[in-house]
Amino acid sequence: MTERVGSDITPEQRSLLGRFGVWLASEGVESGGIGPDETGRLTDRHIADALVFAAAWTRTPANVLDVGSGMGLPGIPLAIAHPATHVTLLDRSRERCRLMRRAIRILELPNLTVVEGEVEVLDGVWDSVVFRASLPPSRALPVAARLLSPEGCAVVALSRSAPPETLPSPPAGTIVELVEVADGVLDSPAWLLRMTLTYPSPTNGSPT
Repeated sequence: MTERVGSDITPEQRSLLGRFGVWLASEGVESGGIGPDETGRLTDRHIADALVFAAAWTRTPANVLDVGSGMGLPGIPLAIAHPATHVTLLDRSRERCRLMRRAIRILELPNLTVVEGEVEVLDGVWDSVVFRASLPPSRALPVAARLLSPEGCAVVALSRSAPPETLPSPPAGTIVELVEVADGVLDSPAWLLRMTLTYPSPTNGSPT
């Protein structure tokens, strides 16, 4: 799996991804964050799916905000694969934040922070803002435009079955592009939406 997602994964990182998968199959399922029917396809449908967000990055980001991270997807696999990148896991659920902090302690990952809260009132600037299944593109893109660094990019997961017929209108001062993950990288084709700024956003907050 890890050889197919465009990252140079070391044996240690491969082991960490496997341990995270074991945690998802146990505590993730017990908590209701992962459906019991998903345990047989955690590798492709969750872990590899998380890693391919990096395929849409225009450069390796110094920091990433994972909005609505839930069980740490895609943020924890991205942090494992890119140890020099600091990843903030944001979720509104106190229980899910508790579970993500536990996963981070078990895996002993130093480049992750968990924040409980709503993205609409979050302050900060990130090189990449990622959305796996937390907000529809029409809501995710304006939120990300406010939080992106001038040369950063937002990545929104789209369909795993067919490309979208149309792309959402980009917020003012941004460019939106479709990124295809070719068949064979995952267990099916996938499409991501990438948004970059055409100029620095005056509404961005202070760097994290």
